[in-house]
Amino acid sequence: MNLDGLNDMQKRAVKQTEGPVLIIAGAGSGKTRVLTYRMAYLIDECGVEPYNILAITFTNKAAAEMRERVDNVVSCGNQIWVSTFHSTCVRILRRYIDRLGYDTNFTIYDSDDQKSVVKEACKKLNIDTKMLKERTIMSAISSAKDEMITPGEMLVNAGNDYNLKRIANVYKEYQKNLKLNNALDFDDLIFKTVELFDQDEEVLKAYQDRFRYIMVDEYQDTNNVQFRLISKLAGRTGNLCVVGDDDQSIYKFRGANIGNILNFETAFPGAKVIKLEQNYRSTQTILNAANEVIRNNIGRKDKTLWTSNSEGDKINFSIYEDAYKEAEGVVEGICASVRDGWNYNDVAILYRTNAQ
Repeated sequence: MNLDGLNDMQKRAVKQTEGPVLIIAGAGSGKTRVLTYRMAYLIDECGVEPYNILAITFTNKAAAEMRERVDNVVSCGNQIWVSTFHSTCVRILRRYIDRLGYDTNFTIYDSDDQKSVVKEACKKLNIDTKMLKERTIMSAISSAKDEMITPGEMLVNAGNDYNLKRIANVYKEYQKNLKLNNALDFDDLIFKTVELFDQDEEVLKAYQDRFRYIMVDEYQDTNNVQFRLISKLAGRTGNLCVVGDDDQSIYKFRGANIGNILNFETAFPGAKVIKLEQNYRSTQTILNAANEVIRNNIGRKDKTLWTSNSEGDKINFSIYEDAYKEAEGVVEGICASVRDGWNYNDVAILYRTNAQ
């Protein structure tokens, strides 16, 4: 297989096929390309059946892009199981959830369905949803499921916290209602799959035998239940390759646990760590600035992005006394650029929240 288009570290990542592997992939370092070539390398050079490869991404769009790239490199790429965490779990549960006492034609509730069930549970428990909002309860239940905490455990953990006790009681009623309606919510999909693996050795062994090589993208965004799922699946062969960048971890508010990537070598002893530090997207000036900023973070894996691209223009940085002055400054900057011959569509504005 021709790997001439890859740099040395990318080639190393592609060829390191056995055992646990952590690929620290800086921004713009070609990680999707590496994952794609790695799958093709497993098939063409190592004789692995496509059927035995599982690639997990975070979005359907990323899964579709990866599948398309694999298809371009290797002819039988469509046989590789490329999907999101939730899609993977739905496929497993559609076959085996009857072993947990559900029917395999279960319904998946959306947020409106969930809200209705929570509202009903609150009514039954005489909880005023003006005082304790449905959204607050739903968020607490979702967080509990990310940690694989059951209603009973939440009640014990609540101690003397009155509100948390009430939420735990709603959680118990909520789960009872879902089971009665043969329904799962979005968080249940992974929770119930891990529960299935915990309780049924036969099912776990079947999937461990099938998925002999597992790859996970955006590993810095995984939460605890996703970590449990991956650990279970990779528990037999140990051939787990995760790709991520602790410096790009921004989803703590959604339950992401940066410890999963920082402690990978502890969780999977003997793991090989490969760093992709060559950037193909930015100028060196931008990378120097980014490196200097991120270096101040506590608890990160050391890396320094570099590029063979040009030095690039200097970065302009302005501080304004308030948001209105900032907006005026941005508009004036755009107008000045347009007067210099730019088009409006040459300009991009990035902002932190939609409110801005």
